[in-house]
Amino acid sequence: MTIPRILVVDDDQDVRQMVTQFLRQNGAMALPAGTEADVRKHLDGGRVDLILLDVMLGDENGLEICARLRSEQDVPIIMVSALSADHQRMEGYEVGADDYIAKPFNPDLLLARVKAVLSRARRSSSLVHRRNTKTFEFHGWVYNAKRGEVLSPAGIQVTLSRRELALLQTLVANPHIPLTREEIAAALDVTGDTGQTADATGRAIDVLVGRLRSKIEKNPKDPQILRTERGVGYVFSADVTVQDQ
Repeated sequence: MTIPRILVVDDDQDVRQMVTQFLRQNGAMALPAGTEADVRKHLDGGRVDLILLDVMLGDENGLEICARLRSEQDVPIIMVSALSADHQRMEGYEVGADDYIAKPFNPDLLLARVKAVLSRARRSSSLVHRRNTKTFEFHGWVYNAKRGEVLSPAGIQVTLSRRELALLQTLVANPHIPLTREEIAAALDVTGDTGQTADATGRAIDVLVGRLRSKIEKNPKDPQILRTERGVGYVFSADVTVQDQ
């Protein structure tokens, strides 16, 4: 259910904007960065699931940045470069890149490679995820993901539908991150193969949010946990504590 957070690292503002917008349209939380300092600021500020890293970043060297990042953490990295000779690709793999894409690239091909790298990363840690099923706590509420149980601050179990639980799972995994209706729908796979229009999908998310609010908010008409983010969509504004069971 977690929406992938992807850093798009390129010193060309137009390229950053184009790739960021494309990834957002395809269900990712894409974050632009132009320098190594920007990258580290995002890494220090929260979860990052994948980095798209340009080899040539003005005065900075993407290969050196990749090597430094790889020595510190296991976040997947895809190198992106106009340099596409075999020995240049090998340099990327040698410093720890998970994949290497040559510019110019087909956006659909880029998306397929991103999904493949994310899938490999998830599979490699799947046993850990199975062992460490999470419990989420927020505003006195407790959500047991393994059991699908939600307890109110008073210790009363509150029944949520399958869709409401899926929405809650998405929100607690992405606290304080404004999410568009389209991003939420992609995480929940609301549209599936039904061919719903964007308007219909947006209304379905609004209804689902309203139902969840009626169960977790003291005053659903003045929500303090699941708030509307004007011009964007919704944001889960509560601090979330995560515990492994």
